[in-house]
Amino acid sequence: MKKWMLFSCIWILCLFLPGMSAAAQGSDTIKKGIFADGIDLSGMNAAEAEQAILAYVEQLGNTEITLTAAGNKKVVVTAGDLGIAWSNPDLVTDALGVGIRGNVIERYKKLKDLEKENLVYPIQLSFDLKAISNVLTEKCVLYDVAAVDYDLVRENNKFRIVEGREGQALDVEASSNTVKQYLTEGWNRQACTIALDLIVKKPKGSVEELSQVKDILGSCTTSFKSSDYNRGANVRNGCKLINGSLVYPGEEFSMHDKVVPFTSANGYYPAGSYVNGRVVDSLGGGICQVSTTLYDAVLLAELDVTERYNHSMVVTYVEPAMDAAISESAKKDFKFVNNLDYPIYVEGIIENEEITFNIYGKETRNPNREVRYESKILEVYNPPADIINADASQPIGYVVTNASPFIGYRAEMWKVVLENGKEVSRTRVNTSSYKMVPRNATVGVATENPQHYEEMMAAIGTGNLQHVRDVIAILTAPVEDDEDDE
Repeated sequence: MKKWMLFSCIWILCLFLPGMSAAAQGSDTIKKGIFADGIDLSGMNAAEAEQAILAYVEQLGNTEITLTAAGNKKVVVTAGDLGIAWSNPDLVTDALGVGIRGNVIERYKKLKDLEKENLVYPIQLSFDLKAISNVLTEKCVLYDVAAVDYDLVRENNKFRIVEGREGQALDVEASSNTVKQYLTEGWNRQACTIALDLIVKKPKGSVEELSQVKDILGSCTTSFKSSDYNRGANVRNGCKLINGSLVYPGEEFSMHDKVVPFTSANGYYPAGSYVNGRVVDSLGGGICQVSTTLYDAVLLAELDVTERYNHSMVVTYVEPAMDAAISESAKKDFKFVNNLDYPIYVEGIIENEEITFNIYGKETRNPNREVRYESKILEVYNPPADIINADASQPIGYVVTNASPFIGYRAEMWKVVLENGKEVSRTRVNTSSYKMVPRNATVGVATENPQHYEEMMAAIGTGNLQHVRDVIAILTAPVEDDEDDE
């Protein structure tokens, strides 16, 4: 009986084997009942199957994806914009192999299964992380909402606190991963909305913190009464641009950033400034008196000065070593850091041709402690004889002074701390050097009188401009006729 059953099985296999072997060796189309997702691949060769799947993926690329950016802004893109691609192309090879791979029994069983139920291969998709990041950067970041810091306004000698508000910024890296994960793991291949990852930006300051700002920590006043209109206007403009500056703990203040550019559109006029040892007119001349006044107020508040330059030549409105120059072309700036635990407020005032800076904050220093600053002259460089140039194209009497003389100095500034009226420390703050510049003048010597010419040249040779002026006065005095009384 067993032998008969074995013989029957062998006979059945032999009956089907030739046909199945031929199919295994020569089939180049996909069997009926095989799908890729919803695509019927039956009867397709490899190229046709690939073309059908790629067309499906391309169509998916037109599907709208809505991204929710900061401020609940909706940004509509497509799956194609996000770099959609078919990620399992071996699907076609597997589909072609159904019924023609494996042993005889496996192939037979697979074909029988297809007669009862379709075989569906999933189409797997991938998305380009770089493409996603580019879309977020180009189309979504622009909706970021900046935090608005708390601010102070001083009106009628009183402070008013201006409320701040939180901001939102797109986390591009986290959002890129969120979008990619959603589309590759949870997407139903229909239009959808994806919430992006946002970072909450807290504003600087608070009502509690700013309410502590009420004490004057340092104050300085300088006069510009001798200035002409243009220079005075520049001082006023610089003061206005700085007034109301709020500097939080740890922040660095840049004078340069507050007052540039030095243009007429920004409120500046041509006025005298130091350039290469000469006084020349330039837009913004006088702005250094603003930075100097602020510098001395900052020192009295004992804030941390991080950048300061002295002028090339000495100024008249403060003692040597107590000045602070700025220059846009020479990249000179005055900077300080708020090294205190509370914000500081910079108030600029113009009254009676004087500029004043008050530094407000919370006073925590001992009331018996006093700080003052002293200028110490180390060396004095007096200018030599005047530099006088003879000009043969101009007549005697022509005098143009190109530069006034400047005494040169090497000086130091010292910080002196007193407690209960007694000095407890003395610290050098800076050492400053100022150029010595002789007076420079051009004098006319043209005359038809040889003797007058010789006298002028001799006067010029003395290197004394006043002597030259005296000689000019004699040579150009009117000649009186002699008269006899009758």
